Parts: sequence; C-alpha cells; structure tokens
Amino acid sequence: MDNSRNRLNDVFFYGLYMDEEILKNKGIVPKNRREAFVKGYRIRIGNSATLLRDEDSKTYGMVYSLTHDEIKKLYQDLSSYTSEALLIEAEGEVIPTLCYVLLDEPAEDEKNEEYFHKLIACLDKYTLPKPIKV
Repeated sequence: MDNSRNRLNDVFFYGLYMDEEILKNKGIVPKNRREAFVKGYRIRIGNSATLLRDEDSKTYGMVYSLTHDEIKKLYQDLSSYTSEALLIEAEGEVIPTLCYVLLDEPAEDEKNEEYFHKLIACLDKYTLPKPIKV
C-alpha cells in the first residue's frame, strides 16, 4: 500500500467540480476519470450543491482519483462541506469513494439559478442524465 503523499483516493463529484477543466484551473491534476452514479441520494441545489438521502433517487457525476493534498486544496475554503464515504457505481463496478456534502440541508427557499444552469451545462458536457429534482 502506498502511504506517500502521492497516494490516490477516488472522489465522487456531483456538482461543478465534476468538470475536469474547473479542477485543472484550481491546480488539481485529476486522474482516472469515470462516469458514475450513486443510488439512494438526490442532488439539492441551494447556494451550492449537496446530496440528500433519498432511497428512490440516483445521482450522476464523475469520479476522479486525487491525492490528499489535492482534496484539501479543493475544500480548504468550503468548511461547510464534510467528507462522507459512499459506494458508487462506475464502469459496472461498485467502488468506495469519498464525497463531500453539506451536513445541513439548504433551506427550501435557498436557490441558485446560475449554479443550476452551469451544472446542467456540465452534465451535458459529459452526457450525464440531468437531475429530476433539485
């Protein structure tokens, strides 16, 4: 097992960070890109995106392999997000990943139309299904 700073961790992204260009613009070198989905969660967009547990839902996104330092760099200014372990499906396999979510659900009246439209464009870029509920 590689315990060096170069060790890679699979991370599931369901919001704008699924866009490889956004990650690169933040100095991240995403590796091992895979389309994926997680069952039992739906996406909710308030000021930003989060996942909410919903046994009847499925959320699509991208999985990238990142180092711990890259993950820290991405979330250093997003302290309201916390990591959670998820089993996602990618390329016909169930794999464990890290995923960052908000612990507190956004208020019902909290919306971000600009974020939503950027997310739809990102889903189109990767030809991923769009969320039914936001």
